[in-house]
Amino acid sequence: MNGVHGRYLDVDLSTGKVGEREIPEAWYGLHLGGRGIGARLLLELVRPGTDAFSPENALVWATGPLQGTGVAGAGRHVVLAVSPKTGSLADSYVGGYVGHELGRSGYDGIVVRGQAARPVYLLLAEGRAELRDASDLWGKATGEVDRILNERHPGVRVAAIGPAGERLVLQACIVHDRSRAAGRPGLGAVMGAKRLKAIAVAGNTEKPLARPKEFARARALFAQELMDEGMKRFGEYGTARGLTWLSEMGILPTKNFQEGVFDHASAIGGETLAQTILVDRETCAGCPVRCKRVVEAEFAGRKVDPAYGGPEYETLAALGSLCLVSDLKAIALANQLCNAHGLDTISVGVAIAALMEASEKGLIPERVPWGDGKALVEWTERIARREGLGDELASGLEGWARKHGIEFAMTVKGVEIPMHEPRGKVALGLSYALSPRGATHLEGLHDTMLEQDDPTPELGVRRRMDRFALAEKARVLVVYENLRSYVNSLVLCAFVTRDTGPRYNHGRIRELVGHATGLDLSPQDMLAVGERNFALLRLFAARAGIGPERDGLPGRFHEPLPRGASAGRPIGEAGFSREMAAYRRIRGWTRDGLSRAKLRALGLEDLGT
Repeated sequence: MNGVHGRYLDVDLSTGKVGEREIPEAWYGLHLGGRGIGARLLLELVRPGTDAFSPENALVWATGPLQGTGVAGAGRHVVLAVSPKTGSLADSYVGGYVGHELGRSGYDGIVVRGQAARPVYLLLAEGRAELRDASDLWGKATGEVDRILNERHPGVRVAAIGPAGERLVLQACIVHDRSRAAGRPGLGAVMGAKRLKAIAVAGNTEKPLARPKEFARARALFAQELMDEGMKRFGEYGTARGLTWLSEMGILPTKNFQEGVFDHASAIGGETLAQTILVDRETCAGCPVRCKRVVEAEFAGRKVDPAYGGPEYETLAALGSLCLVSDLKAIALANQLCNAHGLDTISVGVAIAALMEASEKGLIPERVPWGDGKALVEWTERIARREGLGDELASGLEGWARKHGIEFAMTVKGVEIPMHEPRGKVALGLSYALSPRGATHLEGLHDTMLEQDDPTPELGVRRRMDRFALAEKARVLVVYENLRSYVNSLVLCAFVTRDTGPRYNHGRIRELVGHATGLDLSPQDMLAVGERNFALLRLFAARAGIGPERDGLPGRFHEPLPRGASAGRPIGEAGFSREMAAYRRIRGWTRDGLSRAKLRALGLEDLGT
């Protein structure tokens, strides 16, 4: 298949050997790249049940056929490993420039196995790869590591862990380009356990393309069509633009998901951010949108450095409304501390919100007031440094809550709920409850997508559906999860894809894929790739002993929201259970993985044992 290099860099930290791993040609036809190839490698290399922090776990950086080609939205890649939160395979997507450089490196990805005897970093540049001593980098913040490695190796792009990853904090992420996080599953802690401080990549190898001239024309047209007035506004305000209207809809996560309306939403929304602390906008490789925030501010005598970017929607909600914090400057400083220490902002925000609620209810001796910006900053650092109670939280929110009998830790399979309220998006709630990798908002369907006529005719979704209605949502959810899984195998940004309505653009994306790879996919081929690659997550989880008993939502979501446009509409438990059962039937899920019929239909018979 064109559009790929056909090999991965294979790094064994235990022996210090750096080699190559050829990828079977058939895998590219079945899985394309990204999530699919990465998950397939982990199924082959890592035994289910492996401890996430053991040398036997593997970390995989994976690209798809569009990385390194300059396509708008293809400045992304995926990192995969067994997660210390779930005990199963998890993937995390991240933008910036590392993916672009990796796509031009001569390799489609990197497999990292084993455990180094001392801290190291991986240098992949000028067609050569080697491990180098990182003892002088250990303990340093991610931005400092990025600066030092660029001084040593001009032009590289850097993915690094901070001190939180070194301390195996479960909220730790891998920070790319100083401000882009491969977050959520705790992969920064996996990297820390391997004593791998960073990877530095610079590519200079062109990918072979099936139809180069046609690809160049389609790439230009895709970028031109992308930049309509709506996308220009999106670039101006970024993802933060949605915060105020989610509050107006009554589904902005607030006060640890006790409410869906934040009275001070406008104070931390995208418009206010743009008018006050925003000083610049950044972008990812090849993308004209420039949606990334760059801020400068001062809070409690501490400066917020623009080098660490700025807070996006998920961060503003997690560190803001979820904790009742309405001070943008406090949120910006906490965001910077997360980036510097290498912490996932959603995970930290959910942990601190639980801490604030526990404090309010007298369940812990510490006083952590709602809405206190200084407390937000303090506890971000205490988690990063494993100080006092912060040490318990750093070992996992779900475990801390279980130990203290706390029933309001908002997690699924150990993974913190992202900043989208399922009581107003019930299919998203199904996705949270059932995802093999734990709660994620980037797996497919937000029910508001369906509140229009003829949402996605090409995929057979023709009927308008209410965002509160559960009936038949399992069937539709599977369609959009398969679509998103396909996009995650291209590793294309969610914000440049249009899954519904008149701006639907997957025909154009398939055209790009065809010119790059030579594979001319139909809409059903596209969904089949997505379903096949999503199934790999379920297969690994089942082999790791994760069954239906781990599915479900925190009990809070089966209670009504108290006010706002979504008030009085809990997720009904009986209807939710019926739709979960319907979803498993459609997917062919069994306790042991997938049914034989489904494995045959997906061309995965060899993984049936």
